[in-house]
Amino acid sequence: REWTMKTSVVFLLCVSLFPGFSQGRVVGEDETGFAECNVFFPGQVPPEGFTEPFHVKICQQYNKEPRFATLYSTKDKIPLYSAFKYTKPSQTKEENWLVEPQIDDPENDLPEMVHEADIAGTVANLGANQALTSDYVGSSYERGLLNPSSLNEEDFQMATYTLTNAVPLSPSLSESWHRDIGRVVEQALVPHCSKKDHLYLLAGAIPSSVRVKGKVSVPETLWLAACCDGPERWSLGLVKKTNDENSLVDLTVGELEKHLLSGVHLFKGSCGKDHQSQEKIEAILQTVSQIRSGEQVGTSDNEEAKDSGLVRKVAGIIATPFVKLLELLIYVFVELVKLVFYFLWLVIKWVGGTVLDGVCSLWNGVVSYLKAISMVLISIPYDVGRVIVNIFLGFLEIVQDVASITYRILRIPVGFVLHLAAFPYHSICAIPSVLKDIASGIGGTFSLVIDATAALLHGFYYLAGHIVKRFVPKGSSDD
Repeated sequence: REWTMKTSVVFLLCVSLFPGFSQGRVVGEDETGFAECNVFFPGQVPPEGFTEPFHVKICQQYNKEPRFATLYSTKDKIPLYSAFKYTKPSQTKEENWLVEPQIDDPENDLPEMVHEADIAGTVANLGANQALTSDYVGSSYERGLLNPSSLNEEDFQMATYTLTNAVPLSPSLSESWHRDIGRVVEQALVPHCSKKDHLYLLAGAIPSSVRVKGKVSVPETLWLAACCDGPERWSLGLVKKTNDENSLVDLTVGELEKHLLSGVHLFKGSCGKDHQSQEKIEAILQTVSQIRSGEQVGTSDNEEAKDSGLVRKVAGIIATPFVKLLELLIYVFVELVKLVFYFLWLVIKWVGGTVLDGVCSLWNGVVSYLKAISMVLISIPYDVGRVIVNIFLGFLEIVQDVASITYRILRIPVGFVLHLAAFPYHSICAIPSVLKDIASGIGGTFSLVIDATAALLHGFYYLAGHIVKRFVPKGSSDD
């Protein structure tokens, strides 16, 4: 907390000591429009139809004064439009990029835009809802301003260099956009609006699905809407496709609104759509056509402006060789620096890749070794448990077999068991009786044979005696 308080004190000192310190304010939901920045819209009424919850209103301030208004998309990390008025351009350009801390952390103690480096570590979720410088570093895109700094005087110009006013553009597209819009505003729009403070400008972008580093949306279309809210009203729209940096299509504000979200109305009352000066519009379109074809268009309002323009032209002709030489030297220096950094990057990439491959190989070996050891250590209790379980199951099988045998034994009748047990005794003891019976049988048989033989002989004797008695005459009793 003490460190945060010190940071806040340093920030307040910067604001008080350096009047050019840029400021901004995120407008709360309970405030109407863009608060102090409503002055940048006709009738102080902002565009209608941008109602998504991720649309954030920002009143961009500088030196404690409102400079322009921005509607920011925290989903796409780019502004949907910036509303501003034309001021006399400053010849100096000082890029001083800032971020809006309240978009990421509404509860922080910094209500104004600050340098990104000054709030690193002090703002919660920095970059969660807005683009940061790191999102552009190393990409092929640069921070293209919707509200071009070239259309603003010094104080206003400094306020435009905020990432909440920037969209990803290729260097050539960014140059083409700022060149075309600058010429259109200065040569076609400003001369045909009776009072410059009555010229209201809206510069916007339509997000696409292409994102830088998967975060910041690259716009598919850039557009500009102008409204002259003076005695002779008129409005105009311009569209530039990002895939064709040379394109510049003019159309009515109503046609432009159809390219945006459904239900969008850019200007209050369509900037007097039914009472617009056709002469002014035709003159503007003719100038735009000349700009599109590359023709030079005079923009001076009076002789003094012509003289100053001539002086600037002569000075430009004289300074051109020196400027070109300086640009060449800067270009060569930048290319050399790029080459050195590219070579260093290749060396670092090669060394880093080699070291990373070695580390990855070592890591894979260590992981494989630890994995093998872990599998062995894990398998030891598993194997021990499996052996114990097998022993227990074997014991149970033995018990089961004993119980089964016992059960089967118990199922045999007792008498059969007793007879089976007495079988040897009776068998051995019966041998003498059997032998006796055999002897008796043999003796009986022999006696029977003798008896049969005797009976047979007796029979023959009886038969012979009977025959003799029958056929032999009887004699004396002595015979």
